[in-house]
Amino acid sequence: MKLFVTAFCTAAMLAAAVCAPAQRSYHTLAAPVADGIWLRPAKSEASIPMWGFVDGIRVGIAPIPGPRGLLRIFTPYMGQPEARLINFMAIEPIPEGSVYRGLSELEHSGLDDQQGKRFWSSNDSLACEPLDPTCPARGVIETIDGQETLTVYIFSEPFENGAKVYVRLRFYANRPHEFELATYARKDSEPLRNCILTATMGNWARLRHLYLRKGEKKVSTEIWPDYKDIHFAPHDSTTVDQMIRDRRTDTYYYIAAPNEKDPVNVTYDPKTTPNWFYQGDVGTQYWYKHNPDPELLGLVNGRYCYWAGQAPIPGGIAYENFELVEPFRQGATFVFGIVPMSPEVMIRKIKDHEF
Repeated sequence: MKLFVTAFCTAAMLAAAVCAPAQRSYHTLAAPVADGIWLRPAKSEASIPMWGFVDGIRVGIAPIPGPRGLLRIFTPYMGQPEARLINFMAIEPIPEGSVYRGLSELEHSGLDDQQGKRFWSSNDSLACEPLDPTCPARGVIETIDGQETLTVYIFSEPFENGAKVYVRLRFYANRPHEFELATYARKDSEPLRNCILTATMGNWARLRHLYLRKGEKKVSTEIWPDYKDIHFAPHDSTTVDQMIRDRRTDTYYYIAAPNEKDPVNVTYDPKTTPNWFYQGDVGTQYWYKHNPDPELLGLVNGRYCYWAGQAPIPGGIAYENFELVEPFRQGATFVFGIVPMSPEVMIRKIKDHEF
């Protein structure tokens, strides 16, 4: 199939040594392989670091092309080519007593002369020292609460603000269009106020509608009607009591979708680089949280021009960063997903306890 820690760390370092030399070129790496319903890095080879479903959502890290310090999210079931990602996700921790985020995508690495924090993977939570991302963990397949799962841990090098964090990714067999993320701070980390996971590229799908309780909607072009700058528009916040709720499971949903029925066939400004041209079908992106903290917030900001350029986005300003924020708790879980259905259908299924 073509697609694209000391006995804390000692075991992982020895495993990584099997596929030395480190940091091989992306184009020399083995493709991920199918293992039942799962897609995992190739066994005993330097491999592309990607995990998820053969026929569902997938997550990868560098050296898959793109900025470093970001998870890459792929949804080929949405009609995109195998190698075309639909969104990125950054890790942005905030220490106690601060309001300033660590920025996994934008901070300079302390390990090499590159922008973006280096990520690496492990089958467990003990990979406290940097490992070679091109020799990825395959992930652990096991049964949890009656469902087959695939679990892998993603570590980041330390942030400039002293945060030292890692994330557990978990895929559930019965939920092929989403994945769970749990956030952790290492014992030697600065105490954290938040550990924010932010989906950073809503502009590619041109997300413009946020869906709230009682049928209400927040529209990007109404939140920032006059914004024409090339930078980020200020954050808009949604409180937990405004979010759509499944009362049976006490789950709160933060849902965003495009306002276009045919986002492929639009006219782009001549300054737009082709990598911003949308490919695939229309879908709905979402976060949800079980039993949330009362202080849970949904945040979005917006962009009028595509990132790193001056080309206006067709149809006007759209949401860019899309995230849930709550006070940090060790191991707190969040779910992110992208489904090939309209937000109206998704919301109806939530209310009927069918989602």
